[in-house]
Amino acid sequence: MDITSYVKFAQQNLKVNFTDINLLVTAFTHRSYLNEHRKTVKEHNERLEFLGDAVLELVVTEYLFLNYSEPEGILTNWRSALVRTESIGLAAQTFGFEPLLRLSRGEKKGTDRGRAQILANSFEAVIGAIYLDQGYDIAKDFITRSILATFNDILSKGTWLDPKSHLQEIVQSQEGSTPFYKVISEEGPDHDKTFQVGVFVDGRLLGQGKGPSKQAGQQQAAEEALKTYDGLAEQIKNSDAKS
Repeated sequence: MDITSYVKFAQQNLKVNFTDINLLVTAFTHRSYLNEHRKTVKEHNERLEFLGDAVLELVVTEYLFLNYSEPEGILTNWRSALVRTESIGLAAQTFGFEPLLRLSRGEKKGTDRGRAQILANSFEAVIGAIYLDQGYDIAKDFITRSILATFNDILSKGTWLDPKSHLQEIVQSQEGSTPFYKVISEEGPDHDKTFQVGVFVDGRLLGQGKGPSKQAGQQQAAEEALKTYDGLAEQIKNSDAKS
């Protein structure tokens, strides 16, 4: 895709017309791409990401403060749910960021988790670019369309809770039990351990997670268990629809 087509496609996806198209292109440029194209590319998107992260948090904080009267702790949890990697990565996918990413050949073959992080970082960089090129109000409009539009869904599904708290609520309401976490294995030296953790309900293993600490492993295990429950709920819904 030539640069003119690339910019046109990007602006159509974002519904934002840039004055400085270099900002737009840079927002999608990963550090790895610059390493392979040093003669033609001079800047990657990390500085724009830094700026966009701050703009995103300000817009989300302002929205929650002006529209809700809940205590600080709840507002903080809601904000965290809106700006976490999964939320902004999903927004990046919805707005067609995937084909716009400028990555090295190696990064194009990276893991799904790595790609999700790259998408999220690029999303923040795009916000930074919009802010510099078009100002706060246009950046706010983009964030409203892409992130704040998902807030009602986050509230209804309870995903603003951290995974462990969310899982405990579901298990207690549906099964009258409490999740139990157990370290399944430990790898690596004492200064650089990786913990494999399982979460069990009534003796059933519902999810496993890995992390540099037991807490991180527990959170990831809880995320996997929540996917299990989502899958069961979908099966029941489909079964009811057929009957």
